[in-house]
Amino acid sequence: MKLFFHKLFHWEYWPFQIVYIPIYFLWGYYALKARTIFFFNACNPSMKNGGFVMDSKIEIYDLIPQNFYPTTKFVNEKMSFDAVKTLLETSQIKFPFIVKPDIGLRGSAVKKIHSLDELEAYHNKANFDYLVQDLIPYPNEVGIFYVRYPNERTGKITGIVAKEFLIIEGDGCLTFEELLKVNPRYEFQLKVLQKEYGKQLLEILPKGEKRNLVPYGNHARGAKFLDYSHLISPELTKVIDEMCLQIPEFYFGRMDLMYNTWEELEQGKNFSLVELNGAASEPTHIYDPKHSLFFAWKELARHVTYMYQISVDNHKRGFPYLSHKVGMEQYRLHLEQSNKIVNF
Repeated sequence: MKLFFHKLFHWEYWPFQIVYIPIYFLWGYYALKARTIFFFNACNPSMKNGGFVMDSKIEIYDLIPQNFYPTTKFVNEKMSFDAVKTLLETSQIKFPFIVKPDIGLRGSAVKKIHSLDELEAYHNKANFDYLVQDLIPYPNEVGIFYVRYPNERTGKITGIVAKEFLIIEGDGCLTFEELLKVNPRYEFQLKVLQKEYGKQLLEILPKGEKRNLVPYGNHARGAKFLDYSHLISPELTKVIDEMCLQIPEFYFGRMDLMYNTWEELEQGKNFSLVELNGAASEPTHIYDPKHSLFFAWKELARHVTYMYQISVDNHKRGFPYLSHKVGMEQYRLHLEQSNKIVNF
């Protein structure tokens, strides 16, 4: 009951179908103007479906200069495990590392792998293609939303979200599980963490010791999102702009990146992309608990408008919109993929 009321009075936990109700009407208006609900396809012409549905992460990584992201390898679900081990050896990816679906959704089926046994269990269970990716050695993570119109040489940052990982600190008395129950945000993750950590959650964490139980900054996996948009600066904009201009036909989306210090990030040093998202990107700074639902609606509407305007500009340059038939087929495949990884 406590968790029910916490969800009820904190809109950040509401189903996105509810949160997005006003945005559906705005989307409908733009769809009428473009004469297709699939106008987003022209938003980022180099990404499949503009990066909205069924977009392959490895195909997006292949667009990005290698120096901006960690070593990442593609694993087909039909590969033998021996072939996966060979891939690891030749790529020199070391334990621990991250595995995640090639076509993902809100952090589902993302896991930190510590051993060959863990990797084999993941591989045998996965009924989808996935990626093996080196750990990024930097401690901090942010999401940066970037927008550039096709006729402009420079873009802009429209929002920054910082991420607090699901980290608990021991007091020498309470177990992992009891510490999780102190924070409603963490308690929502309890069932998933019980499956992952099992009896380890019944152990007592020593006083002062901290443990990161979910080492990826995803809201659906317990991370707290904080609006850091006040840190947008000309220096940071220049760094992000210079990188994005090297990604062919990329105009709209959010990049999640890890960095060492903010000062170094503004100098373009010691940072690495976790991944780059296209037309399906959310301005996730809206999920800062301090923001109202009205603020979220305003920001969502602002970014949908950017996406529509960029799509129209690219359409005038000769990039087609998706046909209704193809768009509906891609959406059907998207739902099938989502069911696979959410139920993983």
